[in-house]
Amino acid sequence: MTSLQRIGRTELPDEQRNALRRAIKWEWFTIAYTSVTIAVIALVVGNSQAMRTAWIEDMLSLIPQVAFLVALIFIRRAPSVKHPYGLHRVMGIGHLVAGVALLAVGLNLAVEAVTGLLAREHPTIGTVQLFGQTIWLGWLMVAVMAVVIVGPVFLYGPAKAKLAPVLHNKLLYADADMAKADWQTTVASIVGVLGVGAGVWWLDGAAALVISLGIVWDGWRNTKTAVIDLMDQRARTYDSAHPHPLAGDVISTMRSRPWVKEAGVRMRDQGQVFHIEAFVVPHRGKVSLSDSTDLAARITGLDWKVQDVVIIPTEEMPDGVDTSGRG
Repeated sequence: MTSLQRIGRTELPDEQRNALRRAIKWEWFTIAYTSVTIAVIALVVGNSQAMRTAWIEDMLSLIPQVAFLVALIFIRRAPSVKHPYGLHRVMGIGHLVAGVALLAVGLNLAVEAVTGLLAREHPTIGTVQLFGQTIWLGWLMVAVMAVVIVGPVFLYGPAKAKLAPVLHNKLLYADADMAKADWQTTVASIVGVLGVGAGVWWLDGAAALVISLGIVWDGWRNTKTAVIDLMDQRARTYDSAHPHPLAGDVISTMRSRPWVKEAGVRMRDQGQVFHIEAFVVPHRGKVSLSDSTDLAARITGLDWKVQDVVIIPTEEMPDGVDTSGRG
């Protein structure tokens, strides 16, 4: 059995297995593409603060891909006595690291942009010799930014956005979301460069500020999502927009059993897979082992993401248990 067939103790269905393979390929492609982008922008960055900020953003954009690939090494490992729930949280930790890095650097860049504007720094963009012709460096900056945007906006951004819900991977979704929004950085940097060329000196600093605030927003949003997930909020969808509908399916499955009087669930998102505590108030005083085993098997069969199911007979529902499965 290959390492891509299983995460933790969960065997991946064909659809998720193929999606994971494609996600890994896209992450490596992104790293290669972004590395080339960083090198090309370095050749034309000049004195433009907007271009320098966009250049740093490209460097930061490597963090989610590296975090994803490193996390995969750990989440494939089976649960053990030392780590009874597996190492799936590593994906969430990678999400947190990416968010904090974006937030910290974005804030620093924003302060730098504001300082430059207040100091009324007038950037200059010179000329270069290309094929025997003297060319304003700004035109090369604009051309480079217009070309490098093709990858994130039209290639790997949309591709990852399609794979994230299949794998229920929030780090992959955040990576795709940031990539698809890269056009904003491109537009801002081009406006800043053209502003310098037109003699409007403050447009470069303003563009740098817009780009840095975009980095801050990405960092804040991803840090918040990662922290809340690590604090064991109720399981939510891959984009964190809604409570995960699987909770409702679990409750419906429990109530379909004739011996179950009341049903509730606590569903914890471990990072791609779920740990489910299923609380049941039985009609009779005793619950047979076969009934409990059958119910656990039915819940496990609902979705590939169900890694652990614990059936807990109780006289009444404890506080904090979801008994509706709705938002």
